[in-house]
Amino acid sequence: MKFGVGQSPKRLEDDRLLTGKGQYTDDLTPDGCAYGVTVRSPYPHAKILAVNTEAARAMPGVLAVYTHADIAEYGPIPCLVPLSGDVQTPRHLLTGDVARFVGDGVAFVVAETRDEARLAAEAVDVDYEDLPAAPTVDAALADDAPKLWEAAASNKLFDWQVGDEEATEAAFARAAHVTELHLVQNRVAPVSMEVRAALAEYDAESGFTFTTGSQGVAGMRGNLANLVLKIEPEKLRVKTGDVGGGFGMKSFLYPEYGLVCHAARDLGRPVKWTGERGDAFQTDAAGRAMQTDAAVALDEEGKILGLKVRTWSDLGAYQSQFGPAIQTFAGGRIMGGVYRIPAILNQVHGVVTNTAPTDAYRGAGRPEATYIVERLLEAAARETGMEVDEIRRRNLLTPAELPYDNGIGLTYDVGDFPGLLDAALENADWTGFQARKAKAEGRCLLYGRGMAFYVEIAGGGSSEEFADLRIAGGKVHAAIGTQSNGQGHETSYAQVIAERLGLELEDVVIEQGDTARLEVGHGTGGSRSMVWGGAAGLVAADEIIEKAKEIAAEELGGEVDFEDGLFRARGSNETRSLMELADAHPGALDTRGRYKPETPMPTYPNGCHIAEVELDPETGVMKVARYSVTDDFGTLVNPMLVQGQVHGGVAQGLGQAILENVVYDEMGQLLTGSFMDYGVPRADDVPLGQTFDTKPVPTPNNPLGSKGCGEAGTIGAMPSIMNALSDALGGQHLNMPATPEKLWRLAQSANRQRAAA
Repeated sequence: MKFGVGQSPKRLEDDRLLTGKGQYTDDLTPDGCAYGVTVRSPYPHAKILAVNTEAARAMPGVLAVYTHADIAEYGPIPCLVPLSGDVQTPRHLLTGDVARFVGDGVAFVVAETRDEARLAAEAVDVDYEDLPAAPTVDAALADDAPKLWEAAASNKLFDWQVGDEEATEAAFARAAHVTELHLVQNRVAPVSMEVRAALAEYDAESGFTFTTGSQGVAGMRGNLANLVLKIEPEKLRVKTGDVGGGFGMKSFLYPEYGLVCHAARDLGRPVKWTGERGDAFQTDAAGRAMQTDAAVALDEEGKILGLKVRTWSDLGAYQSQFGPAIQTFAGGRIMGGVYRIPAILNQVHGVVTNTAPTDAYRGAGRPEATYIVERLLEAAARETGMEVDEIRRRNLLTPAELPYDNGIGLTYDVGDFPGLLDAALENADWTGFQARKAKAEGRCLLYGRGMAFYVEIAGGGSSEEFADLRIAGGKVHAAIGTQSNGQGHETSYAQVIAERLGLELEDVVIEQGDTARLEVGHGTGGSRSMVWGGAAGLVAADEIIEKAKEIAAEELGGEVDFEDGLFRARGSNETRSLMELADAHPGALDTRGRYKPETPMPTYPNGCHIAEVELDPETGVMKVARYSVTDDFGTLVNPMLVQGQVHGGVAQGLGQAILENVVYDEMGQLLTGSFMDYGVPRADDVPLGQTFDTKPVPTPNNPLGSKGCGEAGTIGAMPSIMNALSDALGGQHLNMPATPEKLWRLAQSANRQRAAA
C-alpha cells in the first residue's frame, strides 16, 4: 500500500510544528493562572539555619511562599533502583536541613505574574551555614572529604560487579599483550530545546490535572500520585502535549511537579512553573559523569582473552530515579560489545558528590560501554601494529555463533556483524583514506580516521505495552502508551496501523499524552517505542479485524476474507469496508490491544561508524571531514525517520566528544550555567557529508522485526570521532571533550615528536 511499512512519507506532525501550531506546556495558560518560581541554594553544600519569607510574602502580587515545613506531608522523589542497601538519599520537594548542590530548592514563591514571583523570590532571606563541598569523585573519596549523607559510611554508596573475576585475572596472566587506558566520560547537560515546565489544576471532586512535557504520562501519574502526592492515581490526570526534546531527562520527576500541585490545591487556582535555561543547567538530570580504568588482554594473534573495567560513577548529590542503574546494569551488561570475549570483569563504584543528580541521557549506559571497548581496541591495534579493522574482524561474533551468551547477562539473538563491517568499509571508501590524508597534509592539516562498532540493548526493561483504537468520523483514533518527544510517532505508528487495516495514512490519527485517554503505558525510553508500541498497535488492529469479520459475516451471510481494507464474502464477492462496518455499528470495533509476549526479550541494534577528521595544528580547530554510518535496525518502518534519528544522535555524540562539558569549580560552583559557557554543536560543526546505510537482520523478538534506533547515533559517534582525533595526533591518548585548546597542545606535542624522529 502507499506509505506502508518500509516507505518514507513526510512527517504528519511537521506542518503543525513548523507553522507555530504546536502546543507545549508553557503555551497553556488557563484563566486565573498563577506562576511559581523556585528559590535555589547558591551554595553547593550548606546547612539551612532559617528561611525568612516575611518580606517576600508582602510583595505585590504574591499569593504564597512555601518552605519545606509547608510541604513536609509529601513524599520525597524516590530512587526507583537503589543499589546502596539501607542508605537512602531522599530528595524532598524543598530541602529543609541541608542544601547539597547549587540549585537545590529551598523555597517556592507563587504570584499573580511570573515577574512578580521572580522579584519576590529574590526577597526570600535564607540563613546558610557554608559547609565544605566535594564536587568531584576524587574529592568525594578523599580521606578528608565532607560526608554528604550521615547514614552512609562514606560517599561511596555502592560497589557493583558483574563477570568472572577469577577467569579474567587468569586471562590477563597469560596475555601476550595488554592495553590499558584511563577514560573520562564528561558530564553533559541534556539541553532540550523546550525547558521543563509544569501546570497544575485542582478540582475538589475530580482531583488534579497535571500537564508537563514528559516521556510517558502513565508512569508520571503513578510515581507522582503514589510516591509524592500520596493520593489515588485516579485522582490525578496527567497530560503531555508537544514535547521539545527529552533525551531521557523528561522521564523523571522533579520537585516543581509536586510543588505546583500543592500550590494549586492550596490556592484553589491553576499554578504554572516554567523553568529558565539557568534552572535547566542547575537542576536537569545530567548525563554520563564517570571515569574508568580499562584494560584488554590479547593473545599473539590479536584475539581478545579478557576485558577488565573499573568505573567510578558520579551520582550527584541525590540518587536519581534510575541513576544507579545507568552505569551498572543498563550499560554494564553489554560491556564487551559484539566481540568474542571469554572473560569479562566489570566493576562500578557509585559515588555521591555536591553536584546535580545524574541519570539516563540518550543511550543511558550503552554509549559509555561502547566508548570504553572501542577506544581500547583502537589503542590496542596501534600498540600491536594491527589495522583497526582487522583487530575487530578477528574478534567479531559470526552469525553461526548466534544466539550468543555474552557471559554478563545478555544473549544476542541475530545479526551479521562481519558482513556489516564489510559493508561499512565499502560505504566509507576505506581504501581511499590514504589519498585523502595526503591531500589534507598538503594543506598542512593533520588527518585521522576512527572506527566504532557498537551493539546496544533496545526495548529492554518492559514486559508489555498498550494501544487503544477507536473508530469515529471515518478515522481510526489510536492512543499508544508511549510518548513522542520529537521522534515522529504520529507518522510511524500511523504507517503500521494503516497498513494492517488497509487504510490510507491520513485515516489514522495518533493520540497521546493523556491518562484520561489511555491510563496505562510504559512511555518512551531505551529505543522501545516501535518495538513495543508498534507491536501493540498491530495487536489492536488485528483484534479490530477479527471483530469486524464477525459483524461482516452476519451482514453478508457467510464467511468473509479481509484484504486491503475490505471484507469480502466468499460466496458472492459482496463487500463491506472497515469504515462502513464502523459507521453501522458505532463502538463495536473499538479495541484496547495489549502486547505482552510470553518471554519479553530486548533487541540488539548494531552498527559501525567511521569518522575522518582534519585538524589544524596551529589553531586546534578540528572538522569532521567524512562520516559514514552502517546500521542494522531490523525492519525499518520509515527509513527517512530512522535516518533523522541517527543524524540527531550523531550530533549529540559529536557534542560530547568535542564541545559539551558541565564544569564545577573546586568549591562546587557551577561554571557552565548558560550557553555563554556551555558549548553545543552548531550547524557548521555537524558533518554535512554523512552517508547512511542499513543492513537489516530483522529480530524474531517482536512482530515487526524492528530493533530500535533512537540512541544508536550517539553510541557510535563519540568513540569513532575520538579515535579519529587520536589517529590524527599520531596515536596520542586524549579524553573528551576534545576542545581546540586541548587539541592544539597535543598537536604541538605530535609535531615535536615527529621533529625529534
